[in-house]
Amino acid sequence: MRVITGLAKGRRLEELPGLDTRPTTARVKEGLFSAIQFDIEGRRVLDLFAGTGQLGIEALSRGAAFCDFVDSAPAALKIVQRNIKTCGVEDRSACHGKDFTAFLTKSREKYGLIFLDPPYASGNLERALELTTTIDIVVGNGIIVCESPADHTLPDLPAPYEKGKEYRYGKIKFTLYRRRA
Repeated sequence: MRVITGLAKGRRLEELPGLDTRPTTARVKEGLFSAIQFDIEGRRVLDLFAGTGQLGIEALSRGAAFCDFVDSAPAALKIVQRNIKTCGVEDRSACHGKDFTAFLTKSREKYGLIFLDPPYASGNLERALELTTTIDIVVGNGIIVCESPADHTLPDLPAPYEKGKEYRYGKIKFTLYRRRA
């Protein structure tokens, strides 16, 4: 697993051993970042179920201003911290060892790009999506990226949020939501 492009291009990222995390494959990550490439630079990013931190790190490498990495698993957070250091983006990132609900309910930040990629069977994707939009922590024209199984249907959201394109890569799907300005 490597950073695809930008300042940290080619840097190898550590992964957690075992099957507790499911890192996004290179092909899927490449497709995702092609879809949002013009919506990254200068934005504050939230990588809510960080795992290895690869999505947030890729965004930082491509010019995002800052990224908050959140994961409740201590082992995952240690990997994220090491990957951040490897890529030289410590000054533009913060790690939070919290449950996603605790982080979201206390967050005072607004984000231009949010990655939601929890374990598929957990049911946390819909809960995180609902909480994120209820608390309304997305800036105008901000994007929420949800990763899910390809056969999983995500809900429409109330205004000012709108469900956008879905990108399928084999058994994986990304759904993009936008908050209108």
